Amino acid sequence: MASTKLKNPHLDQMTTDYLYHLNIAVDDTKNSINLQKQFGDVKFICMGGTGERMLMLAKYLRDNLQFQDDENGDFINLTASGHRYAVYKIGPVLCCSHGVGISSMSILLHELLKLVKYAKCKDPIFMRVGTSGGIGVDAGTVIITKDAYNGHLRNQHELAILGRTVSRPAKFDETICKEILSCARKDDNFETIIGNTLSAECFYEGQARLDGASCEYQNEDKLQFLEECRIKNIKNFEMEAVMFSALMHHVDVKAAELCVTFLDRLEGDQVKVTKEQKEEFEKRAFTIVGRYIQYKLKQ
Repeated sequence: MASTKLKNPHLDQMTTDYLYHLNIAVDDTKNSINLQKQFGDVKFICMGGTGERMLMLAKYLRDNLQFQDDENGDFINLTASGHRYAVYKIGPVLCCSHGVGISSMSILLHELLKLVKYAKCKDPIFMRVGTSGGIGVDAGTVIITKDAYNGHLRNQHELAILGRTVSRPAKFDETICKEILSCARKDDNFETIIGNTLSAECFYEGQARLDGASCEYQNEDKLQFLEECRIKNIKNFEMEAVMFSALMHHVDVKAAELCVTFLDRLEGDQVKVTKEQKEEFEKRAFTIVGRYIQYKLKQ
């Protein structure tokens, strides 16, 4: 197993670093004993939108995989002093909130990637465990993303760097996708499938909704766009996968995404699940992730 290497030669010239949004100071980038002691055993980095959901995931993993938490039995947000993201550690897993959208998650990803590099983590796997709007699938379906598309229906992430558009392919490791799918069981009371995902830049117009503060298209236009998505085997909308897959593929770090759907967008725009349904749906994704982590740890 190899330690994480990143595609930034400038990092090799830095003797110290500061992960600003996590409020983690790296005193020695070549041999940070404290980070290695605290995070060196991390094998999985699970990410989701909210701190509350990531705390729920950490508790789920503790209770179902028999991981040990800290001595007091309480979970501590390791980056609370940064006032932005929540990070919980349970056994060899970090559960981290990334906020909403590409920009917020991109910041977290860059700093988590540097964290696992400085902590000398061996072959970590990053997973986004999220929620989404389905396209032609039942609410409560767990979708494992194969390819991610941007709002222009292109299978790439487009990022402005130094005044120019840089395009990077947006795809997840197919082997990992199939391994995660193999963790689904016939007696599950929900379906788990592999499909493609559209990452929109906003929740409303970018996802062809009719109920935002602005809308300049008709329902027929929306349905035509959703049909174009269906032709490309796009099974759900969310707001992060295209950047996530592209960055992880670019730096050659293993990653996957699985999201549960809260509704079928062919049937409407508004999320109407109850609080109880929402929690039950979220635990479906937790179940698959938990099984996958168990499977990998046995290898």
